[in-house]
Amino acid sequence: MTAIEFSNVIQRVAQTLRPVAFNLTRDTDDAKDLVQETVLKALMNREKFKAGTNLKAWLYTIMRNTFINNYNKITKRSSNIDSSEYLQYLNTDENYITQNKGTATFVMNDINKAIAGLSEEHRTPFMMYYVGYKYTEIAEKLEIPIGTVKNRIHIARKELKQNLKVYKQDA
Repeated sequence: MTAIEFSNVIQRVAQTLRPVAFNLTRDTDDAKDLVQETVLKALMNREKFKAGTNLKAWLYTIMRNTFINNYNKITKRSSNIDSSEYLQYLNTDENYITQNKGTATFVMNDINKAIAGLSEEHRTPFMMYYVGYKYTEIAEKLEIPIGTVKNRIHIARKELKQNLKVYKQDA
């Protein structure tokens, strides 16, 4: 099929794309733009179309993908993250300065005692996970099922949270 024949076939089929484009965009002007962009992409990628396949389905796929890509661009650009709550804690002095290095040492001693107080079956997978092992690696090294690894780490966290609740900051 020559470029002119291909272009003519695309133009005829493009008329059937408009209702689908409108269903996607819910706006007449946006639907026209979407069809126009679809036709343009189809013409530019003529060599990728395989003769004997369904041209209409190929165009619908191009249109759907174009719509999704445009939608993702718009939502990414317009998404506003309210970081004001986070930022109010970011620049406070207490986050940068430890008032007393003895306090930090005291806290670390308590954390180490709490970890040492865990049973061996919970402490080992927890510490392996803490230093960076993945669940699957821990399961292989300890020769236990991955579900057991996850459960033991969960229990260790729960026990540590309970034992260190004096350090919980009230929100």
